This record gives sequence, structure tokens and C-alpha cells, in this order.
Amino acid sequence: MSRYVVIDLEFCKVPDSRRKAFNVKQEIIQIGAVLLNSEYEIEDKFSSFVKPAYGQIDPFIQKLTGISNDDVKDASDIQTVLGNFFRWLPADAVPVSWSFSDRKQLFTETIEKNLVFPDLEDIYDVWIDCQEEFGGNLETKKCYSLEEALIATDIITEGQAHDGLVDACNTALLFSKIRTEKEFKLNPYYEAAHDDSETETLTFSMSDLFSGLNLAIG
Repeated sequence: MSRYVVIDLEFCKVPDSRRKAFNVKQEIIQIGAVLLNSEYEIEDKFSSFVKPAYGQIDPFIQKLTGISNDDVKDASDIQTVLGNFFRWLPADAVPVSWSFSDRKQLFTETIEKNLVFPDLEDIYDVWIDCQEEFGGNLETKKCYSLEEALIATDIITEGQAHDGLVDACNTALLFSKIRTEKEFKLNPYYEAAHDDSETETLTFSMSDLFSGLNLAIG
């Protein structure tokens, strides 16, 4: 049976003035991950800040994530952190994240920075979208945010949301519940108070928070 690594990335925005040098809207500033054994129990954890090469943490992102420029100024670059991550990661671990946003960010950032990690190439095809699995188990097309999904399934969380390790741990708890409960379902009180027929789609990834915001750094 496989083990699973639940991954959560945190980003800062890359200002428009630096987009010629790095043509990606955001840059990774933290990698958080939780290793689950084949019984869906937490076996180990990984967390590291990443020093951005092009972006800078503005007040919006600092308030959202709790991560400051002081936290990342002496951190290792993405190449070093990913190297450490893959040395920590067992070869049989299948990656999981809440939506494919983190998978997409890893792909685009490593390509744009000309970084080559054979281990990363191997895991793209087997990556599991926990958000999609959550909706599939409930037979709904509604797009739940991680925060809403945790509330709706009675998972008690600790720590600050949008911290990479905290979100990875919470996603791991939810993924474990999806995979192990014979009758996975929402809290009946929550379900009664919310109508899945609503067409409004909820914000579900950190990158979506940047849409329409002018956070350029002078």
C-alpha cells in the first residue's frame, strides 16, 4: 500500500516590474508537508521557508499567512529547499494537495527558474487533488474551500490558516477522513444550512486571492 505526502505551498506576489525577469504571478515562500502511512496516520512532517528571488511579502500576505520578510530573508532558495524536501520524501509517497494550484505552481516556477528535479517529474502524474475527491465523494459540483470543508466535516483545527504546515496537517486530516470513513458525509446541521444548488463558487486557493488586487511593490 502507498504512503501519501500532503503538500501545501504559500506564495508571495511577484510585482509587475519584475515579471520580465520571472514571468510567474507568484513565488513560493513556504513548503509544508505531512507524510501519511498506509493507514492514513501522520508519520512525519516537513516545513521550510523559502527565500523568494523576485517577490516580496507585502502587508496583505503577511497578515494572511503570518509570514514576514524577516522570516524568509535568511531562508534557503527554492532549489535548496526542494532538494531537502526530496531527500526527506520516501520514494513511494503519492502527493496530495487541496486543488491542483500547488502542483501548477511547482511546475511553472521550476520551469521558469530552469530547475530540474527528476523526482518532481515522477510525481506530477500521480498527484491527487483532495478537493476534487472531496466533491466526488459528496457527489456535488460545488467548489469548497479548505476552511469550509474542514468545518463541514467537524474537523477541529489548530494553528493559523495559510501556514503551510498547518494547512498540510488539516488537509491530511480531511484526506484521511475521506479515505477511511465508510459513509463520508457532511455535518447534517451544516448541510441543512447550506444549499449545494447555489451557483456561487468559493475561493479555493491562495493564488485566487491575488486576482484583481494591485499589490505591486515599488
